[in-house]
Amino acid sequence: MFDLLEHYRPGAEASGAIPHVRRLVDGCRRRGVLVAWARADHRADGLDFALALTDVDGGHVAFGPDHPRPVTPPHGGGDPGYRTLAELGQRPEDLDVPKHRWSALHGTCLHPAMRARGADTLVLVGGSTHVGVASTAYAARDLDLQVFVVPEGLTGRAPQRTFFADEVFPRTARVRSTDELFAALDRFPPTTGAEP
Repeated sequence: MFDLLEHYRPGAEASGAIPHVRRLVDGCRRRGVLVAWARADHRADGLDFALALTDVDGGHVAFGPDHPRPVTPPHGGGDPGYRTLAELGQRPEDLDVPKHRWSALHGTCLHPAMRARGADTLVLVGGSTHVGVASTAYAARDLDLQVFVVPEGLTGRAPQRTFFADEVFPRTARVRSTDELFAALDRFPPTTGAEP
């Protein structure tokens, strides 16, 4: 579950993903699948802020004299906006994955936790699709992990969601609906020892 946070609530609501993600979370738990919550977590002083230069900001507004590039994140660690959307039902037994870059696998506990459980498959939802979900899907592929993307659980700008779900993710992952994913899990139950 990628960056489904209070700061990003408007995009999650606009995409219609919230009820689909909740259904996915509940169904995965019932099937013994570990639920992980990747979430942005940046220092307010910008010490861990990405240094890569870009042409536009998250709203696709060009940087320039009247719109300078930020040197600190818009929100600092501990900000309540970094909390997972309450209606998604994050639990203490879930895996909390604070991250400092777009990929949920870069410098986080996610891949070591997966290896410790013998897990080789990652199911991705959240957003934004063309940023963090895509970055995580590419990184997972490079780690030889199996990746599933559930399109109804994606958030972010609609053109990018559609383009990535239809044109990009089928080349890097398996794109499946929640029902298709549940059917596969029911045929091939997890063997990682996860508790339902």
